[in-house]
Amino acid sequence: MGHGHLTTDRGGSASGARLGWRTCLRKGCGRKFQARRYNQRYCREPECLAEVRRWQAAKRQQKCRSQPGARQRHAEAERQRRKRPRGRPTAEAQKPAANSGAWSRSRRHPEIFCDRPGCYEPPRDSPRAPASYCGDECREAVRQAGDRERKWLGRKTVAGRFKRRLEYQAARAKRRQDRVVSGGHAPRRSAVPPDMKPGHPPGPVLFYRRDGEGAVDSQAPTEVIAHDPQRTPDSRPRPPPAS
Repeated sequence: MGHGHLTTDRGGSASGARLGWRTCLRKGCGRKFQARRYNQRYCREPECLAEVRRWQAAKRQQKCRSQPGARQRHAEAERQRRKRPRGRPTAEAQKPAANSGAWSRSRRHPEIFCDRPGCYEPPRDSPRAPASYCGDECREAVRQAGDRERKWLGRKTVAGRFKRRLEYQAARAKRRQDRVVSGGHAPRRSAVPPDMKPGHPPGPVLFYRRDGEGAVDSQAPTEVIAHDPQRTPDSRPRPPPAS
């Protein structure tokens, strides 16, 4: 269900440079706007806000109809309204309406539709739990908006800053891994030699004498045996194939 504070100008203001540019959350809009508040989800176009309020009204009506006894209460309220005496029609009421019929009756919406503002598509089938969105695009758009608001509110808390730092570290590690897989630059090597790290076996110890002289390896030299084709039976040439 939609939030009323997301379409008004009350509270939560911040500088536009810190908030940056966003994409309108309403499905079918796609406009880019510079946010004035951390929880601003929609652009300031009048037709867009009107569509959002219509979707919110339809969502409230759907929730009300799902309650037990809601239809009976609505029918009783309509009967009482019809029994009341009608007043004299005013000049404004005598003018013909521009759009005949209410907007809720002019369209045929499904009984249950998507939770993304502006989307009237039915939710997709889910074997585990009732789905709330018609597809991955709507679900991801609403999730990103919720995460952005949650992170903004968590910046003033110690736990929020700690979680934000962990997310940044995970994002940097993922980008580094993607560069290695795609054949980009290799990750930066550590300045500490591998044999000096804890848990790594030490390498050969070199003893240096004086400046200008070579180093002496402490390990015993291994004898290199030359390859002898006469003694090694596996290295003899193969006979020519029989014709």
